[in-house]
Amino acid sequence: MANSLNRATLIGNLTRDPEVRKTTNGQSVASFSIATNRVYTDGQGQKKEQVDYHNIVAWARLAEICGQYLVKGKKIYVDGRIQNREWEGTDGQKRFRTEIVAENMIMLDRAGGQGGGGTFAAKPGSSDGQFSDEPQAPVAPQDDEIKLEDIPF
Repeated sequence: MANSLNRATLIGNLTRDPEVRKTTNGQSVASFSIATNRVYTDGQGQKKEQVDYHNIVAWARLAEICGQYLVKGKKIYVDGRIQNREWEGTDGQKRFRTEIVAENMIMLDRAGGQGGGGTFAAKPGSSDGQFSDEPQAPVAPQDDEIKLEDIPF
């Protein structure tokens, strides 16, 4: 069987505060949405803007972090996997939803509107939904200077 890749990476603004609930077995789940936009020029040379809305779901500790720190309007980075769900509503109608199950989240706004907020990611090697609420340390640049002759092309 061939390998597959199911990955979504988004940077956008929260359209509403996260809603955090507990499942029947006590696990936290947060749901929220973000808006992404793109600017393009149409066939008549007019500049247009298109906005897309994405449903995001976070589980376990990441859900709690989202509920604690995220608010409507904040800019965030989210990556995770795309999931499609189908269910029957209370009115008997079939419902369908595409959502991103968040695995990593970076807050790009700080208090006061400055960029560079905290990073919250899956613990290395973890596949059980455990997340670290410790901000990830940035990689320090190396002190070695890059020389022109070191570049291989």
